[in-house]
Amino acid sequence: MHTPDVELDLDDLRAVRTFTVACARRVLDVFERATPGDDRPRQAVDTARAFAAGGRRTHALRTTALAAHRAARAQDDVGAHHAAMAAGDAAASAYLHPLAEATQVGHIVRAAAHAVLAVPEEGLTEEVLALADERVRDVLSRYPRSRPGTTAAGRLAHDLDGRLRR
Repeated sequence: MHTPDVELDLDDLRAVRTFTVACARRVLDVFERATPGDDRPRQAVDTARAFAAGGRRTHALRTTALAAHRAARAQDDVGAHHAAMAAGDAAASAYLHPLAEATQVGHIVRAAAHAVLAVPEEGLTEEVLALADERVRDVLSRYPRSRPGTTAAGRLAHDLDGRLRR
């Protein structure tokens, strides 16, 4: 059975990317304080920001996303782990596909979930929700609702998904 496509254009991708970059930038310093000299998450955010500003969708997005995720896995500090994951997810959000599958929702909300988890004491949930403009909310509404995940980030991403659709 063929999954129906979702209408998605480059401006939609850039809006999603602008949102995910804003979320990741909010907590990037958490990683950088814990791991001075490791610039992999910053490179992911910078590459993502260049695309959001009108740059091309290049292989560097995928490369820097994977590098930031590797930096996250090497972390013992929970906040730094989530900050690096947010950066990697911001770069990976360029690969949101026009497939009507709930799994695609992660490309929209996962960076926000990791940003909130990077500094839970700051209560960033409302701040990241406010970073999502109407276009991001519209893009999200084109996809089926996500399922609750089994990790803290997956559960929070599901919650953010629901709240952004309201």
